[in-house]
Amino acid sequence: MKVKVISRNPDNYLRETKKDIHRVFRNYDSALHPFEEAREYVRALNATKLERVFAKPFFGNLDGHRDGVSVLAKHPKSLSLLLSGSYDGEVKLWDIPNKNCLQSILCHDGYVRGIAFSTDGSRFFTIGDDKAIKTWNANVDEESEDRPIPLNTILGKTVITSISHNYEEPMFATCGETCHIWNETRNTPVKALQWGVDTLYDIKYNPVETSLLAACCSDRGIIFYDQREIKPLRKIVMTLRPNQLAWNPMQAYYFTVASEDYNLYTFDTRRLRNPLKIHGGHVSAVTCVDYAPTGREFVAGSYDKTIRIFDAHKANSRDVYHTKRMQHVTSVGWSLDNKYVYSGSDEMNVRIWKARAAEKLGALQPRERQAFKYNEALKEKFAAHPQIRRIAQHRQVPKVVYKERQKLATVKQKMKRKEENVRKNSKPGKVPYVPEAKKKVLREEH
Repeated sequence: MKVKVISRNPDNYLRETKKDIHRVFRNYDSALHPFEEAREYVRALNATKLERVFAKPFFGNLDGHRDGVSVLAKHPKSLSLLLSGSYDGEVKLWDIPNKNCLQSILCHDGYVRGIAFSTDGSRFFTIGDDKAIKTWNANVDEESEDRPIPLNTILGKTVITSISHNYEEPMFATCGETCHIWNETRNTPVKALQWGVDTLYDIKYNPVETSLLAACCSDRGIIFYDQREIKPLRKIVMTLRPNQLAWNPMQAYYFTVASEDYNLYTFDTRRLRNPLKIHGGHVSAVTCVDYAPTGREFVAGSYDKTIRIFDAHKANSRDVYHTKRMQHVTSVGWSLDNKYVYSGSDEMNVRIWKARAAEKLGALQPRERQAFKYNEALKEKFAAHPQIRRIAQHRQVPKVVYKERQKLATVKQKMKRKEENVRKNSKPGKVPYVPEAKKKVLREEH
């Protein structure tokens, strides 16, 4: 008599070590899993709720300035070093992991307008209202008790408002009344580039096409320069003044501008007539912007006392960070490891935030990593479901910001309704429909 028994091979289901992941057997026949979609929806809903429960973005602050923070600068080689300059002319070098100040230098008499590291990170350059460009040693000598002195000082003729260092060559650019290109080894500018503007507020080198620069002007314009040319390349004029710009570090032809009209604009240098995307959400002038090292996201700070994180290809912000103590945000930065965001504001603090509010910091076990990936896939699959979308997008913002957003929405709706009524009561074709993006750039000059 033969007796049939169930036989199992231990190699198919036993783990070699206790840290291995349990092998899961799945039958992909949909007829055998009639409630698979419902189960996955519940898991996605729970994952979305847990993400909002564990969303604690504030990581810490760097306290020590005696006046408002005006500018931040990231070290090009080290993740743990950060420079901050304040309104009283003081510059501090911070050790971010330990949250302590390595060095404090009184660099200028008055406002620190800009800071830039050299390509190798061994030196940094500062500019201020005293019209001086100073070069400092970035390597801290803890044993020395002497007051740090600058390696070099250059006195300019006018106030310099911004500085940016080339990503490959020992060159840097400054702007004020004129754009000047400097060599680190010379005390006179190599080149002066001018386009008849009163003041240039911000200048940035392109991290990919390293000879290309862009500057924001007081006449609401954005000027493009090439340090190999003898004159500026082109210029666009917008409806309101741009405050700061940031180049996409992965795609050389994209850049984003922070504007006075509460919006940010992403442009393609190959077609400057219209912005590719208009990013909204702030309820006051946007003062600063910086890209993530991946080029997929950027962070912006505003006078509405909040910072917002945007997807580079989406109009609305992914997240908004704020605290009760934080005042007008003057500078932001995104860490080179893509995990943290820095912000400097008027009330003398430099704050550190997590780039993803609910992300777990530290080493992850293999099972944890797999669980997070599975939850992310489920949330992406059901992202358009009304209930999941409502939970994922809900944010608590200060009452002032909430009320201002309602007012701005009412104003936009009123203007849109007025335009539609004018078009409806005019002759066909006399008042054509013009998309919002085509109204933002007034003219393009060569």
